Amino acid sequence: MDKEEINSVLESSKVAFLGNFPPCECGIATFTEDLVNAMNKRYNPKLKSRVIALNDYASFYNYGKKVVMEINREDIGDFIEKAKKINKSKDIKLVCIQHEFGIFSGEYGSYIVPFLETLEKPSVVTFHSVLSKPDEKRKRIVKLICSKSSAVIVMANKAIDILNKEYGVERKKIFLIHHGIPTVPFKKADEFKKKLKLDNKIVLSTFGLLSRGKGVEYVIRALPNLIKKYPNLIYLVMGETHPKVRKTEGETYRNKLIKEAEKLGIKEHVKFYNKYMDLKDIISYLLASDIYICSNLDENQITSGTLAYALGCGRAVVSTPFVYAKEVLSNERGVLVEFKNPNSMQKAIDKILSDKNLKSKLENNAYSFSRAMIWQNVASNYLLVFNKVIKLRGELTEKYPPLKLNHLKNLTDNFGCVQFCKNAVPDKNSGYTLDDNARALIVSELYGKIFNPKQSEKLSEIYLKFLEQAQDESGNFRNNFMNENEKTNPYSEDAFGRAILALGYIIEKSKNKNIVENAKKIFDKSYNLISKLGSPRAIAFSLKGLYYYCKKFPDEDKIKKIREMADFLVKIYNENCSEEWQWFEDRITYSNSSLSEALFLAYDITKDKNYLDIAEKSFKFLSGLVFINRCLHPIGENGWCKRNGERAFFDQQPVDASTMTQTCLVAYNITRNKEYYKNAVLSFNWFLGKNHLNQMMYDESTGGCFDGLSAYNINLNQGAESTISYLTARLLLEEAKLEIS
Repeated sequence: MDKEEINSVLESSKVAFLGNFPPCECGIATFTEDLVNAMNKRYNPKLKSRVIALNDYASFYNYGKKVVMEINREDIGDFIEKAKKINKSKDIKLVCIQHEFGIFSGEYGSYIVPFLETLEKPSVVTFHSVLSKPDEKRKRIVKLICSKSSAVIVMANKAIDILNKEYGVERKKIFLIHHGIPTVPFKKADEFKKKLKLDNKIVLSTFGLLSRGKGVEYVIRALPNLIKKYPNLIYLVMGETHPKVRKTEGETYRNKLIKEAEKLGIKEHVKFYNKYMDLKDIISYLLASDIYICSNLDENQITSGTLAYALGCGRAVVSTPFVYAKEVLSNERGVLVEFKNPNSMQKAIDKILSDKNLKSKLENNAYSFSRAMIWQNVASNYLLVFNKVIKLRGELTEKYPPLKLNHLKNLTDNFGCVQFCKNAVPDKNSGYTLDDNARALIVSELYGKIFNPKQSEKLSEIYLKFLEQAQDESGNFRNNFMNENEKTNPYSEDAFGRAILALGYIIEKSKNKNIVENAKKIFDKSYNLISKLGSPRAIAFSLKGLYYYCKKFPDEDKIKKIREMADFLVKIYNENCSEEWQWFEDRITYSNSSLSEALFLAYDITKDKNYLDIAEKSFKFLSGLVFINRCLHPIGENGWCKRNGERAFFDQQPVDASTMTQTCLVAYNITRNKEYYKNAVLSFNWFLGKNHLNQMMYDESTGGCFDGLSAYNINLNQGAESTISYLTARLLLEEAKLEIS
C-alpha cells in the first residue's frame, strides 16, 4: 500500500489522550492540552488528536470540541463503561494515558486498571511520576498498568532504570520523551524586564502551583545577605495555591511565606503573583528572569514542567537535587544546591550573579539542550512511539509551518543581508556576501510570486542593488564585503555562479519590469565571463541561470552555451564514473545535487537525452548515499565522501537539505516521476525533525533556521545561508503544491 492509499484509509484516525484538561487547573491538564495542540498542529487532519477528560462529581467544565468523552474519576463503573464505548469507536485507534497517581481515584489511582483491562484498543501510558522503592501495592498497580499498555513513555532516563529494575518492566517497552516546552527565542532578559517594569532589577523567579513541597521558605531565607550585595534584587513567587491545598488549608502556606519575608526585613524584595499562570505569563516572566530557582523538596520527583520551561527559555537555573534536576542540569546546564539549605542556595545564586561568563555558559547550555524538548519535537517522538504500536500515519508531514520572512528581514539592512548571527541576533561584524544576497534575491522574488509582491519587493530591490554594487567593470562580482575576507579573498567562482543563477531566475519570474530590466543589464555585463569558469558547481549554477534567462528571452547563442556547459559536466562525469562510483568528481562535498539538477535543466531546454540519462544516474547514486531508511542524511562537512572511502555524516548543513529538495522538484517537474516529489517532501522534512536527532531545524519563534546538525546537538546560530536555504525549499514546495492543486 503506497502513501496515498494509507492516508485515504486512515483519514478518520484519532488518538485519544486521557487525563485532566483545561479549564481544570493543574500541570497534567496543561501538559495534555499542549501535547494535543502540538499533535494537531503537526498531523491534523490526517491524524486527529482528541481528549478523554477526567472529572469528579463536584466539577463541571465547559470543554471545547477537542474533548470527545468525559470520565468521572470517582466512579469505577464509569471507567469500565467508557472503555467499552472506546472499543466500539471506529475512529479512535489508540489511547494515550497521562498518568499521575493523584488524578485517578482508588488506592494509588487503581481505577485506571479496570479501564485498561476492559479496553481492547492499544494504549500507551505516559508516567509523570515514577517512584523508587515502592511498597507492594504501588508496585503491583504500576506493573499492571505497564502490562496492559503497549508502550510506556517517561521523561527521564532514571525513570527507565527504576521501572526496569524495581518494577520489572522490559526496557524495550519504555521510551524516553522529554517534557514538552514552547518555542521561544534565545534572548537576554533586559528587553523583557522593560515590558514588565522590572528595569534595572536582578530578577530571581519561581513559578507553579504553590504548596509546602515547593520549599520557597528556604529561598527567602537565602536572600538577606544577597540583597546586601545586590540591593536591586527581587524574588518573584508566581502562581496560585494548588487547588487541592487551597481546599484543605486555604492560603496558610502563602501567608507563612509573606510573614517570613517581613520578619527578615525583605518584604520589598519578595513579590507574590497570586494567579493561575497561563503560558503567556509564564514565558514573559521567565524571559525577564536572571535566575530561575527550583527549590522542590521531593528528592524522588522524576519530572518538572516548571524546570523544563526555564531551560527552554535559556535561563540559568539553581535547583535542589531531585532526580529530574540532577539529570537535566548535568554538564553545566544548571547549579544544584542542598535540600533545605539557605546557605547553599545563597552561595549558588551569588556565584552565578558575580560571574557573567558562568551565567552565559549556563544559559547557552540550557537552551541548547532544551531544543530537543520543544513541542514540535515531542509530538514527532510521540508519533514514533504510536507507530511502533499501531501504524497511524507516515512520519513525514506535508503540513508545513506558516511562511514568514521575519528573520530574513531582521538580517537585512539597507545595504544587504548580513552573513552570520549569534543565536538569532545578526552579527554585523561578519559583514555581507554575494552568496547570501544572491540566494536571498531568489527567496524574495519567489515569495512575491506566491504571496504578496508588495511585502517582498523592497527586499528584492535591496538584494539586486547589492549585486549591482558587487559587480566590477569587468563584469565579475566581489563576494565579500565588510568582513575579514574583503581584501584577502574578494572573489569566488561559486558566488559568481550563484549571482548568475539569481539574476536568471528573477529575469524569468519577476513581474516587476524595472527589476527584470536591471537584472538583465547586470546579467548581460557578466555573460562573457561564464566561459572562463572552471568550478563544476559554478558552472552548474550558471547553467541554471542561463536556463531561466532563456525561458524568458530565448537566445540561440545562450542555448549553445548551455550545451557547452552541460557537455563539460558530462565530460567530468565520464572521466570519474565507474560502476561503483557514478559521480562527477572523486569526492562528494556540498550542494551536490546541483550538478545533476543542471543536467536535468539542460535536457529540458535542449531535449538531449544524454543529459537526462546522466542526470538520473548521478542523482540516483547521490540519493542512494543520502537517503537512508527514508530519512535524509546529507553528506557531512567533516570529511565529505571520498571515492573508496567512508562518507562523513556530520556536520550536516541546511544548504544541502535545501538543494536536495530543489533538485527533486526539478526532476519531478521534468520527468513527472512521483518518486522525485516524495523525495522532495522527505528532504524538506529534515528541517522539520525528520533527521537523526528528531529535532526541528526551523525555529518557528524567529522564522530562522539553525546553522547545522552535528552528531549530538544543533548549532543554535541562525545565519543567512541556513535561513535562506530553509525559505527556498519551503517556497519551492509551496509553489509545487499550488501547481499540483
